[in-house]
Amino acid sequence: MRQRNKPWAKDKLNEYPQYVIASPQEHKGNWDTVFDQKQPLHIEIGTGKGRFITGMAKANPHINYIGIELADSVIVSALDRIIEEEIPNVKLMNVNANDLEEFFAKGDVDRVYLNFSDPWPKSRHAKRRLTYKSFLQIYENILVDQGEIHFKTDNQGLFEYSLTSFSEYGMLLTYVSLDLHKSDYEGNIMTEYEEKFSNKGSRIYRCEVRYQ
Repeated sequence: MRQRNKPWAKDKLNEYPQYVIASPQEHKGNWDTVFDQKQPLHIEIGTGKGRFITGMAKANPHINYIGIELADSVIVSALDRIIEEEIPNVKLMNVNANDLEEFFAKGDVDRVYLNFSDPWPKSRHAKRRLTYKSFLQIYENILVDQGEIHFKTDNQGLFEYSLTSFSEYGMLLTYVSLDLHKSDYEGNIMTEYEEKFSNKGSRIYRCEVRYQ
């Protein structure tokens, strides 16, 4: 879905350094100093307008969260949520996921969330999928030992591809749901896309995987 350009978005992001981390490379290996409390750190890659990451932060005050989104015209909506609700344990980064190793050292992150990532359906674009092996290597290089990825999508093809990618990388599947909203899973926080697709009758797929 094409997002409306907001030429003022970058300036607004720069106005709130308490919420938007301007120079994340400066905190590599020392992320505890960014938050009020020293506690586990979870990141969402492709945080969009921030419904999921802010919802998780409110539901889990004992965990610190960072929402990562490349499009400034999109992440500025997540900033608005944080400002309005004054959530202390969530920050934002307006950066590219390809560069995560520049910002996080091994063991900095306890969990990675991938929600409704672009499926890049054409085979020649497989390397762009956030569950492609090169991305799995990046996540492994910033996660704690036996760190986890939690993945949700409405796209069956991407889900099947991702399950294969996780398995071929040697990861352990610890939870799989082929219809999340009809499962007994508790505590699900929906994203904007999740609500939209679910209301249209789309099935939501979810899995949890762990590095070994």
